Amino acid sequence: MGLPPNHVWRMRLRGVNAYLVADDGLTLVDAGTPWDADRIRTRMDNIGHDVADIDRVLLTHYDLDHVGTLAKLDLDADVYLAAPDADYFRGTDSPPLTNHKGLFQRATELFVSDPTFTIQPVEDGDQIGPFVAHRTPGHTPGHTAFVHDEYGVAFVGDLVRTIDGELHPSPWVFSYSLSNVKRSIRTLADRIPDVDVLAVGHGHPVRTKGGIALRQLADRL
Repeated sequence: MGLPPNHVWRMRLRGVNAYLVADDGLTLVDAGTPWDADRIRTRMDNIGHDVADIDRVLLTHYDLDHVGTLAKLDLDADVYLAAPDADYFRGTDSPPLTNHKGLFQRATELFVSDPTFTIQPVEDGDQIGPFVAHRTPGHTPGHTAFVHDEYGVAFVGDLVRTIDGELHPSPWVFSYSLSNVKRSIRTLADRIPDVDVLAVGHGHPVRTKGGIALRQLADRL
């Protein structure tokens, strides 16, 4: 199947993917690094859209390469991000210095512009337009996957990544808790067995039988 044509587009940014979804409106899933604003504008122009057309932004988690460009796009859109990642992005709380990933996030805070927009909370099972939120902590505490059942696409952020065509869990060095990453992979695999596409943050999307591939990975962990 692959990414549904004229409905879902992958935007290759600086070492990370963002996705655009056309359904009840135009949804941006993740937003790239602080240096990706022009790339997003150019990519959207190439597919016949403008950043002003974006109605909703779904952020899988707080990391420099997933929220970095958002404040620079000057959007008038609803933005969704789960706690505590939302608090880190707002600056009302800071990532913990006692965790190696939290320490890295602290070091990159200066590169992330403070949001001038309201961030909507996200809970496990929330229905956000045509998307269902699945909390998947581990890579970050608030990491969330967003699943579009009709299109058969799961936007899984950095829960997993593809390397040379193979699916791998987020590694320890980039995660708050590898044990929670593995637990979240198993939980999500149980929930989305029929999903066709896994739209990952890093690497190429799994374009067919993504739910089966996630289940196979879970069984190996």
